[in-house]
Amino acid sequence: MRLFVTGGNGFIGSVVVRALSARGQTIRCLLRNGSRIDRIRDLPVERVTGDVRDPASVVAGMQGCDAVLHLAGISRWADIHSPLMEEVTVRGTINVLDSAEALGRLPVVFVSSTLAVNGSREPAIHDEESSCTLDLDRYVYARAKREAEARCRQAAARALPVVIVNPGEVYGPNDTALVTAGNLVDFAKSSTVLVSRGGTSVVHVDDVSAGIIAALEKGRPGERYILGGENLTIRQLAELTLRILGLRKRIRTVPSWLLRGLAGVASALPVSLPFEPAVVPYATRYWFMDNGKARRELGMTFRSAEETLAPTLHWLREAGHV
Repeated sequence: MRLFVTGGNGFIGSVVVRALSARGQTIRCLLRNGSRIDRIRDLPVERVTGDVRDPASVVAGMQGCDAVLHLAGISRWADIHSPLMEEVTVRGTINVLDSAEALGRLPVVFVSSTLAVNGSREPAIHDEESSCTLDLDRYVYARAKREAEARCRQAAARALPVVIVNPGEVYGPNDTALVTAGNLVDFAKSSTVLVSRGGTSVVHVDDVSAGIIAALEKGRPGERYILGGENLTIRQLAELTLRILGLRKRIRTVPSWLLRGLAGVASALPVSLPFEPAVVPYATRYWFMDNGKARRELGMTFRSAEETLAPTLHWLREAGHV
């Protein structure tokens, strides 16, 4: 098979590409001009220049391929409230789906997020069928991913074999942009560790990669699969990080109302904060997930939180971040 991959140079995408290359698959990666390719430079992948926002480059790059893995998206919190959120996440997904349909209904795996499933103010477990109770005007990342998922289901209703996967909070080595590993760096470097009242589903990048590949091989079209590991509160995440690093520090929980107030002020005024204001609405909710469907239907297993964080923290130490 020749697989067309968007976002193949990213944190998750590069692990997927490496795993598929090790199986002997032919990989074609869509890369923007100037994209960093450090994580896939040594791999025998075909590179085509294009952008998911440009339909012509998507269909041209997809020509001759047998299936599609769509991972391209927005990863910087600073871009969440920019026009890129709609252009890349929604419009880009439409372009990928339209191209796959035009080229003979190629199988597609769309990589969404557990943030598109649901988050709650109190601890609760969510699954693929959970109703979304979020105010989507505030949770624009979740809104964009949900809209992209809706376009996938519409395409599936037209007989395009598209499967959706929803990774949790992904950790692992080589998170060079510190997209999620930045949380662990903050815990390690702060004299007093400040945490919010919320929680997340922690998952190793290798498990997410395996889930994406399994979704291509075994997933049912039109279905979504949660790729999440152990559910931890933010306090538990900080405690585990400090224990693995052998550090003893005081951990203080900051009230959600205070964090939201500070984030609101920072958004309205040129005020500098020690955290990204766009993170606050997400960090003050519980994104606890049930991975049972992925285990049953895709044959997935997931590492524990400790098995996920230990190699991540080892890499962070080796790279001089902590």
